[in-house]
Amino acid sequence: MLRTLLLLTLLLPSCSNHASSDPVVNDARDGSNSLTDTTQLAEYVVGAFEDSKGGLWFGTIDNGVAHVQDGTIAFIDSTHGLPPNGGHGIAESRDGMIWIAGHDGVFLHDPEKPGPLQVLYTKAATVQNDRRGNVWVSTEGRVYRYKDARSSEEFMVPVPEELPATYSISPRKLVFQMEDSQGNLWFSTDGHGAFRYDPSATLSPDGRGFTHFTKADGLCSNTPWDIMEDAEGRIWFACIQAFQPQQTDDGGLCRYDGTSFTTFPDVVGLHHNDLYTLYLDRDGAVWSSAFHTGVYRIQGDDITLFNT
Repeated sequence: MLRTLLLLTLLLPSCSNHASSDPVVNDARDGSNSLTDTTQLAEYVVGAFEDSKGGLWFGTIDNGVAHVQDGTIAFIDSTHGLPPNGGHGIAESRDGMIWIAGHDGVFLHDPEKPGPLQVLYTKAATVQNDRRGNVWVSTEGRVYRYKDARSSEEFMVPVPEELPATYSISPRKLVFQMEDSQGNLWFSTDGHGAFRYDPSATLSPDGRGFTHFTKADGLCSNTPWDIMEDAEGRIWFACIQAFQPQQTDDGGLCRYDGTSFTTFPDVVGLHHNDLYTLYLDRDGAVWSSAFHTGVYRIQGDDITLFNT
């Protein structure tokens, strides 16, 4: 799927503003917007998602969201109420609604009733599915779990009240990252490390059931940007470093086996660097971005760098 997403990102035609209130659909089979067109979908593609029907969704900067289904491309953009930077994250709820999140909030699209988007939030947010099909919305330092667009609950995470000791972009940031194979829930912050919640414990404001991970525990930095589980149940963290008032010389890639952390100090770009993205492919290989370096594939003891 990774190769498919990357290939489609490069080959899909550019989108533009449209006058209709419904998504503009172009049939790739008529040749006018063929998937073999070498024109890029957009200059910046910042999100990709596969829905329950096999449809692919791509978020862009300035050009809205593109939906590819059965050789047909539909664009959702400002003519449907989606702000220019509104499509950084995409998820799907059990009722088939598509959730679109970005700098300007969270918007709901009903594929069965195309038209203007429903506005759920108007502040910067992210959306993410868990293994049960719930949608998690992270916004303004809070996280909410939705069974559908009408049923939600706030999930309380015991993030320290005091501001981080080092500079952070969003000091109150709290993001739901994923549910692992054991049902544990993982959250990231900007400056306060990561949190794991054990669902066998009773959720309560006093932090019961939560484990807090920071640099003192072996985390690469207190700002994990992405968290992922591999095929062996180990948890990977892509971390960034703080730069102000001075560079902290931390960040990088680290792996947690349930007991201790492993880092990669001898691999250029995977230590004391900014890492933003992790991906697990169907062969069990871990892929990681590395700022100013390229993309790494890690499979067992083999680490391969892909760059220009």
